[in-house]
Amino acid sequence: MAEPDGTPLSRVQRKERTRRAILDAALDLSDESTLAAISLRQVAKQVGIVPTAFYRHFDSIDALGLALVDESFASLRTMIRDIRRGDPTLAEIVDRSVTVLVDHVHHQRAHFLFIARERAAGPPGVREAVNQQIGLIERDLATDLARLPGTDLWSTEDLRVLSNLMVTAMVATAEAILGAADRPDVEKQLVEQARTQLRMVLVGALNWRSKP
Repeated sequence: MAEPDGTPLSRVQRKERTRRAILDAALDLSDESTLAAISLRQVAKQVGIVPTAFYRHFDSIDALGLALVDESFASLRTMIRDIRRGDPTLAEIVDRSVTVLVDHVHHQRAHFLFIARERAAGPPGVREAVNQQIGLIERDLATDLARLPGTDLWSTEDLRVLSNLMVTAMVATAEAILGAADRPDVEKQLVEQARTQLRMVLVGALNWRSKP
């Protein structure tokens, strides 16, 4: 392997490129099915390596799936965390969150398709990892909600319930957008529906009082 200008790659660079190729091949192969239906040999063949070379990067297909889950959520969690900085209002949080989610679905479509499939029918360990990552987003959101005016007297459990409602709605919106590929009119309707839904949840939440 070499750079486009002919500069030879170091061993570390070659290893990283092969690892990246394996991840991309798994995403491509899982476009029509879940990881449970993909074999190590299929991935190795698509990358152009012998099956034994796969093990220099991942212990198993499940381990490969866990790496894809981490990669799929890493940038999304960072972006969602960033939009809640600077003391935004609840309405601003809703608008920014929906905008970021839609943009991320478009730019990371393969990763979102992977998450949607594996969350529903992937190997048990991968499904659990997806749910754990969604749980981390919920906990991040609950922590931020606790800092907003009007929620200071809420219980920890009620903050968790609200964040769960919001994140569940966002996940459903992302999956609906994936199903509306190349239909901008439908996507626009879904996005407006998501904003309305979250605003309605927040209107009710702001009038909520936790049990003493």
